[in-house]
Amino acid sequence: MSSESAPISETARQALERELADLCDERASVSATLRDSDAVGDRADEADELQRADALARLDARIAQITTRLRRAASAGPPPTDMVGVGSTVTLRFADGAVETVQIDETAVESDRTSVTSDSPLGRALLGHRAGDSVSYDTPEGQTSAVVVSLGRQPSGGQE
Repeated sequence: MSSESAPISETARQALERELADLCDERASVSATLRDSDAVGDRADEADELQRADALARLDARIAQITTRLRRAASAGPPPTDMVGVGSTVTLRFADGAVETVQIDETAVESDRTSVTSDSPLGRALLGHRAGDSVSYDTPEGQTSAVVVSLGRQPSGGQE
């Protein structure tokens, strides 16, 4: 995750908050299985205990990562509306004439089909551009282009 303060979309925020809640539940479950270090057991029990302790450390690290990201997103304020950045909602006109509104997120949001990650070819091409700019990016079918029609909130009916 990025170490800088950058806004995130509401959809991405909700996904991170769901992941955080799930991780906290999983952490409580794993933590409850850890035994007292004075308990007697064989080497297999010790190995199992070490695996649970490692799992707990990984969960704690991810929980800290998400908590920090959510706190930094809150201090960054809303996404920019004059230039494409993480958290921006961008309406594009593609080379074939199709118009689509996408949300630039730093991580994939499974439940949001309009989400584009900032490290995807389209996301990277869009970052830093303004309305009216044309961008080119690679696809499996070859290079294509799109024009940034507008930035800001999605048209009514979209979510943000």
